[in-house]
Amino acid sequence: MQKIKSLMARQGLKSPQESMADLSPVENLRIPSKEELRELREQPIDPQAEQEIIESIEEVYFSTDSFDMVQHELEKLPPELNLQELEEYRDKLKRQQAAVSKKVSDLILEKQPAYVKELERVTALQTNLQLAAVICTNARRQLSMAKEGFTEASLGLLSNQRRRQLLTGLLKSLRTIKTLQRTDVRLSEMLEEEDYPGAIQLCLECQKAASTFKHYSCISELNSKLQDTLEQIEEQLDVALSRTCKHFDVSHYTKVQLAYTLLGKTQTAMDQLHMHFTQAIHNTVFQVVLGYVELCAGNADTKFQKMQYKDLCTHITMDSYIPCLTDLCKALWEVMLSYHRTMQWHEEQDKHETTPTTDGAAAAESDESVVDRSYVKKKLEHGLTRIWQDVQLKVKAYILGTDMSNFKYDDFIVVLDVISRLMQVGEEFCGSKSEVLQESIKRQSGNYFKNYHRARLEELRMFLENETWELCPVKSNFNITQLHEFKFMGQCRSPSVSPSKQAASSTGPAQDELSLFQQYLQEGNPFELHAETKEEETEDVLASNGYESDELEKSVYQDYDSDSDVPEELKQDYVDEQTGDAPIKSASRETIRSKKKSDYNLNKTNAPILTNTTLNVIRLVGKYMQMMNILKPIAFDVIHCVSQLFDYYLYAVYTFFGRNDMYESTGLGLISSRLRTTLNRIQESLIDMEAVGENVTVHSAAEDRKEKVPSPHLSQLVVLTNGGTLYGLAQRVVATESLVFLAEQFESLQSHLDTMMPAAKKPFLQQFYSQTVSTASELRKPIYWIVAAKAIDYEQMLLLMAGVKWDIREIMSQHNVYVDVLLKEFEQFNKRLEDVSRHVRIPLPVSNVLWEHCIRLANRTLVEGYANVKKCSNEGRALMQLDFQQFLMKLEKLTDLRPIPDKEFVETYIKAYYLTENDMEQFIKNHREYSMKQLANLVNVCLGSHINKKARQKLLSAIDDIDRPKR
Repeated sequence: MQKIKSLMARQGLKSPQESMADLSPVENLRIPSKEELRELREQPIDPQAEQEIIESIEEVYFSTDSFDMVQHELEKLPPELNLQELEEYRDKLKRQQAAVSKKVSDLILEKQPAYVKELERVTALQTNLQLAAVICTNARRQLSMAKEGFTEASLGLLSNQRRRQLLTGLLKSLRTIKTLQRTDVRLSEMLEEEDYPGAIQLCLECQKAASTFKHYSCISELNSKLQDTLEQIEEQLDVALSRTCKHFDVSHYTKVQLAYTLLGKTQTAMDQLHMHFTQAIHNTVFQVVLGYVELCAGNADTKFQKMQYKDLCTHITMDSYIPCLTDLCKALWEVMLSYHRTMQWHEEQDKHETTPTTDGAAAAESDESVVDRSYVKKKLEHGLTRIWQDVQLKVKAYILGTDMSNFKYDDFIVVLDVISRLMQVGEEFCGSKSEVLQESIKRQSGNYFKNYHRARLEELRMFLENETWELCPVKSNFNITQLHEFKFMGQCRSPSVSPSKQAASSTGPAQDELSLFQQYLQEGNPFELHAETKEEETEDVLASNGYESDELEKSVYQDYDSDSDVPEELKQDYVDEQTGDAPIKSASRETIRSKKKSDYNLNKTNAPILTNTTLNVIRLVGKYMQMMNILKPIAFDVIHCVSQLFDYYLYAVYTFFGRNDMYESTGLGLISSRLRTTLNRIQESLIDMEAVGENVTVHSAAEDRKEKVPSPHLSQLVVLTNGGTLYGLAQRVVATESLVFLAEQFESLQSHLDTMMPAAKKPFLQQFYSQTVSTASELRKPIYWIVAAKAIDYEQMLLLMAGVKWDIREIMSQHNVYVDVLLKEFEQFNKRLEDVSRHVRIPLPVSNVLWEHCIRLANRTLVEGYANVKKCSNEGRALMQLDFQQFLMKLEKLTDLRPIPDKEFVETYIKAYYLTENDMEQFIKNHREYSMKQLANLVNVCLGSHINKKARQKLLSAIDDIDRPKR
């Protein structure tokens, strides 16, 4: 023990007792006395027994530090104390205490190095703490000195600098806020300048700045104001977008589109644009029509403004119809042109924006831009049809709002021209065939044309009944294309082009290849051409004929103008159309007069023969063709009406000059079966036979007769019974040849009509030409036959032939007198032909027909005279041949017609006198052109003395058998 203490003393450590004294009361345990320790040492050391002793200690001793052991033991004492037991118990407690003490001592000794080491650390810590206390004291003293000498002044400066920086930032923020507050003034200025992209850019920047300073209370109100301003900008932007619908401006539209792009509303802008175009169409047409309605009404009645557009269209008057339609189309053209230019703008933008990008953000933005462009493109393409449909519906309502059946022809053609031009615009605009417009104009055209054609047929009947069949003086190179009504044929390259476009195309070949949108992209309007064209057409209606003066021309033709009762407007047809012939400047008045007496045509020997009525029909055909050219859906109806004009003219000429039952029954085939079929068809389909005379059945089928025209009557001024004028030969020539001329003009128009005709209806046109137009020249035979039959006295010749003795017995060298008389008649006929030709040119085909008819009638009269012979010898037959040869020889000097018609007819009959019985029978069978009387005369006179009665009867029976089928 002493060794332990001495060791502890050398190490500068306290004894355990001293150390224990320094511990807290909790650690201050009772230390056994020396005696107790000795006893403990003296006791045998048995770890097992020692452990058992420790374990026998009550648990309560290990419980808490505040445990009172003395009190515990005292309480355990029994009421009656026993010394021995107490001592035993005491010894037990001692042993337990000794075991615990020993255990503690062992543990202390066991932990002694760690304890010593820890104790050293505590001592070092104490030393350090003392040093720290000294440092802190010195630091506090130094800090106190620094506070007094430096800190208060320097940190004050730093604090003020920091405050200055904060205030500077605040001032900058306040200036920004002030600028934001004043932004609305600048925005208003930019909106007035229509700088929409700049205004939107500024507004968006202000909103971004406002979001930065949203911690200020004043900014929340400003942010709301900026949002209202942005909405106001969008409203004004929408108004600006709507203005592009009527007058497209590239710079203006570019600003608007850029503004919508900044807003990110490109697709919304396109939707709005189409809505504005629809609204623009409606507002435009309504304002145009309303303006004309109020102008025509003459008062400021507000009831019109409350009407629907469709009802408003019904208040347009006839006088204002065409100007209103033109202005309507002009306004709609501006809208469609704006749409067209809008599409062009977007197409150009697409070309500029389709450049590849490499940046990722730019690529993402590009993808969004591609989506927008695709949407815009599809929307614009779809909008084409929609816009055009709206235009069609508006114009359709206008077209059907007025009854056009009483319009003048020229006015109606103007309407068709305008609508045709509008349909052309539609086709170029979106490729539409304009079915809506076609149907509406077809309906109006059908109604108009039915009434118009009915009136023209009645007018034609009036012309024909008042026609004196005098020549209408025209130039030798007259052609229907020189008439205004046929100008469109020379101007158009295809029947589908409207007259307005034809006029435009005639100004220069380079414009033919340009579309209307290309021609009028920057200025002008395709609907402004018509008025100019019309003025040009009306300039040469009263053009001169190429003489020195109109008075000189009038003096030439005044003797031929017998139509004093014809209205003034119809007398215009007597004036030649301007053809560009050089004026006859060297011709004096006397020279022209002298030429007039010898040759009507004044150096124009081949001038067409036509009348005022013929010219009127040609003009009508031209007008009808104009209507077909503009409006193809009614082409067949119009061509059918054109055919009726020709039919009625042909029927009138035949009725006036060719109908004569006595001469039609000659059996000479004057009227062919085709011509007769045509005349019957015309009479059944076109001529109202019930209207002939004054007694018209009241209850007749009105519907059937509505499409028919009464048969015309020849004017009383036309005399066809005067032999001095060859029974109206001049009038017959003018009438017939004017019909032939009309047919020739129809032939020249066939190819043009064929292109207009629907494929399904072309057989009608072919039939019309093959069965009607081609028969016009066939009317020459029946019409001129009447003249030929009356011009020569064939009855006198028969009487003279009857006085000739044919049963002579010697050959005669002198012909009979009737031949000279007949030739004299032909000479007179030839002279009268020349007299007529001084007034009316007689074309070669006409003179040939006249001579053919006269010679044929003369030859048949000769055969008829020979057939009347009762007795005839061979010498008489020779005399017949002599007479006929003399007739032929003299006749050939009078006419150039070769061969002589029916020459064989006479010669064959004369030669038949020499036939035998068997040959006669064969002759009868082969020559049915002779009449029964003529054949019977051959049998009775020629063979009478050579054959018996039975043979004669046989031949007469054969003649009768031949004649029977004819009955």
